[in-house]
Amino acid sequence: MQSKAGTVDAYLAELPEDRREAIEAIRKVILKNLPKGYEEGMLYGMIGYYVPHSIYPDGYHCTPTDPLPFANLASQKNHMSFYGMGFYVDEAQAKWFVEEWKKTGKKLNMGKSCVRFKKLEDVPLEVIGKAIKRMPVKKYIQLYESMLKANSAGKKVSKKRSAAKAKKR
Repeated sequence: MQSKAGTVDAYLAELPEDRREAIEAIRKVILKNLPKGYEEGMLYGMIGYYVPHSIYPDGYHCTPTDPLPFANLASQKNHMSFYGMGFYVDEAQAKWFVEEWKKTGKKLNMGKSCVRFKKLEDVPLEVIGKAIKRMPVKKYIQLYESMLKANSAGKKVSKKRSAAKAKKR
């Protein structure tokens, strides 16, 4: 459920009260812990935290005109979500996050980088804050670029394997 809101305030204003309170509480924790260099704004129809083009001119590889996304907050149709791209680019960060969340005793409903929840009480705010704080901009860019290189190398290997398999036939 993408919003057409042009600002974070407009996005928050269109949410039902219970969801607005939850998203605002998580947003407050993110902003308190957000390392220097990241910016907040609307990205992909949700609240986004990203590396601006002034720091990383290449932008997001899928859409270079967009800044490099780092985290997002969203109110979806059946749940709310926190998206942590740091989990996607760093397995150690993802493992740490899952372990820390589980230590709180709260149920974790997580995809590759998406954490889904129904109410604020389901979210250990201190874990979100620590996860954000653990990823300075420079480190995030390095991990992101390493992931791109690894994926690019994997594609080249796959093409060579496909060609080799075609030759065998």
